[in-house]
Amino acid sequence: MLTRRQLLAAPLLARRSSAVPIPRLPLVARHNIVYTAAQPNAPLAIGNGELAFTADFTGLQTFPDPTACYPLCTMAQWAWHSAPNPHGYSLDTFRFTPFDAHGRQVLYPVSPEGQQDAYRWLRENPHRYNLARIGLSLTTACEPLTQTLDLWTGLLTSLFTYSGRRIETRAACHPSLDALAFEIAPALPVILELPYPSPSLSGAAWNLPDPHTSLLTPLTTNSARILHTFDHDGCILALTWDSPAQLTPTGPHRFLLESHSNLLAFTIAFAPLSRTPSAPSPRRVFLSAARHWPQFWNSGAAIDTSASRDPRAPELERRLVLSQYLTAIQCAGSLPPQETGLTCNSWYGKFHLEMYWWHCAHFALWGRAPLLERSLGYYSSILPSAQATARAQGYSGARWPKMTAPDGRESPSPIGPLLVWQQPHPIFLAELCYRAHPNAATLHRHADVVFATADFLASYASWEPARRRYSLGPPIIPAQENHPPRETWNPTFELEQFYEALGLALLWRRRLGLPPVPLWQTVRDHLAPLPVRGGLYLAHENCPQTFTERNRDHPSLLAALGLLQGRKADPATMSRTLDKVLACWQWETTWGWDDPLIALTAARLGRPRTALDALFLDTPKNRWLPNGHTYQRPSLPCYLPSNGSLLYAAAVIAPTLQASGWGIHANGPLVETGHLR
Repeated sequence: MLTRRQLLAAPLLARRSSAVPIPRLPLVARHNIVYTAAQPNAPLAIGNGELAFTADFTGLQTFPDPTACYPLCTMAQWAWHSAPNPHGYSLDTFRFTPFDAHGRQVLYPVSPEGQQDAYRWLRENPHRYNLARIGLSLTTACEPLTQTLDLWTGLLTSLFTYSGRRIETRAACHPSLDALAFEIAPALPVILELPYPSPSLSGAAWNLPDPHTSLLTPLTTNSARILHTFDHDGCILALTWDSPAQLTPTGPHRFLLESHSNLLAFTIAFAPLSRTPSAPSPRRVFLSAARHWPQFWNSGAAIDTSASRDPRAPELERRLVLSQYLTAIQCAGSLPPQETGLTCNSWYGKFHLEMYWWHCAHFALWGRAPLLERSLGYYSSILPSAQATARAQGYSGARWPKMTAPDGRESPSPIGPLLVWQQPHPIFLAELCYRAHPNAATLHRHADVVFATADFLASYASWEPARRRYSLGPPIIPAQENHPPRETWNPTFELEQFYEALGLALLWRRRLGLPPVPLWQTVRDHLAPLPVRGGLYLAHENCPQTFTERNRDHPSLLAALGLLQGRKADPATMSRTLDKVLACWQWETTWGWDDPLIALTAARLGRPRTALDALFLDTPKNRWLPNGHTYQRPSLPCYLPSNGSLLYAAAVIAPTLQASGWGIHANGPLVETGHLR
C-alpha cells in the first residue's frame, strides 16, 4: 500500500506516460465492430455529440422491433417538447414537503400525494423527442451479411441480400452539423416518418397523427424541406440528393424518396424552428466524417494493452476504445447528456446532473477538455434559477437541480431534490478545464459558477455548537440513495466532496487576486470527520448497519478516497473498508459506474491488481455488449455512466498498472485529478 505521502504525490506520478507514441490507427481499427448477423439488442450508432442515429442491420431504421430492448431513434440535443399544460402545472403551485434542518424548515418537492397529475406532468416535461425514422421500403424479407462500424472514419457500412440482390448501404454523420448522409446501392426506396413527440423510451408516439402537421416544400430538383410542427413547436428537415430522385408524401407524416438511377445518395439535416438547417451534399458529409475521426483519435491520450499477457487485456482495450467513441457521439454536446445519451429516453430524456461527472469529466483527463467545455456552460445558463432555488430554501449561492432539462427546473421526486452530491461538481469540472487551459480567461469564464457553488456549500452545512463542527444533513440523501433523508447525516463521500470543493474555490479566489471568503474556510476547517465504526468507514454517521442492511446500491463511501483524493480520509481505514465492501456487498443491486468506482479506490490505495479485478467484477450491470454499451434494465438499455466512469478510472489506474509491469502502454495527456496538492 502507498504511504500517505505517496498518495498525495499521486497526481505527479499519474501524469507520467510513455514517451513512445502509440500508433492510433491500429489501436482503434482492431476494435471496429463487425456483425455477421442482426443484433437488435446491440445496435450501432453514428453521431457527433449533438445528433445521433441508431440503425438496424440495414444501416437505416428499416425494422423497428418492439421486442428489442433498444428503440431505433434519431435524437438531437435541442429536440425538446412539452405536452399541453391546460391546468398550468408549475413548481410555483406544487405543494412542497417540509423537512426540519437543524431547527428550521426547508421545503422540497418530493411527494405526489394529492397532486399526482401535477407531479407526473412536471416529471415528464419537457422531454426529448425522436426526430424521425429513416428506413428502407422493402416488400419481402432480407438477410443480413455483414455490418461494420469503422471507428477511424465514422462510417457505418451494411451488406444484406434483398430479392436475390446484394445491397450495400453507407451512413455517416457530419461532425459539426445536424446532418446524416446515406448511400444505397443498388438504390432502394427510403421511407421517412415523423412522429408526435412522446416522453416514452422511444421518444415517439407513432399512433397519434392528428396533433401535428408535416408540410413538404420542394425547393429544387434535388432538394426539399419538411416543416414538422406540434404544440407551438417543431423542427425543420432539409433533404438533398445527388442522383435523379423524387420525394413524395404517402401519408400525413410519411414520405417516400425514390431514385431513378442505380445509386441513391442523400442527406437529411435537422434544425429547430428558430434555425435553417444546412444539408450539405452526401459526399461532403462522408468526407467531413472521414477527416474528423482520425483527428479525434489522434488527439488526447491512448491506452494500448496489446503487450499484456493477462487474458482480460484485449477486452479492457475494447471497452476503452468503444467508450471513447460512444461518449464522443452521445455525451460531447452542448448540454449535459441523459443517462442513455442520444440513443433513447431515460427519465423522459432529462439529464441527471449528478451523473454529469461520469459523463464528461473523463474528457479532460484524456486530454480532450474542449469536449467537456461544450456543455459546462450550461451551469452559467441556469445560474439564476439555481440561485432562486437556494434562496427559497434559505441558503446562499446556487443549488443545482438533480433531474432537469435545458430550463434548469428541478423535477419532483422522493429522492432527487434531497441529493447534494451533484452540488460540488461545477467546481471540480471547472478546475479540470483550468488545468487544461491555465489562464485568466478560464478563471473568469467559470468564476461566477464556482463561487456561487461554494456559497451554497458553505451555507448548507449546519453548525453544531455542542460538538463545534459543521454537519451535512439531516435532511440529506447521499449518492447511495437508499438512506431515509430524516435519518441521515454526514455521509462519508459528501463530507470529502465539500472539503475538497471549498478548498478549490478558495484557490480560485487566490488565483484571481481576490480575498478569501472567511465562511468557506471556517466550514472547511470544521467539517465533521469522516464517520468510522470498528475501523471501517460508514455510509454516513447514523448508519451502523452499513455492511448489513445497507450493503446495496452504490458503495459510494469508497468515493471519498477513490473518485476524490481523500484529503480527510485515512488510507488504512479505507483499505479495510474496501476489503469489507468486496466481501459483503450485494452486487446484483449495483450500477454500471460502481465497478470503476471500486477500481479507483483500489488504485489510489496502491492496489493496482485489485483495481483491475474490480473492472471485471461479474455483476449483472457490468456486462458489456458488442456495441460497447452496458445494459442495466428495460428502461436503461444503455448506460453512458458506465463508459465515462471506466475512462475516468483508466486515467488513474493506467500509470500504476504500467509501473507494475502489467503490460499496459499509456500515451498522451492522461491527467490525474489531485485537486489540492
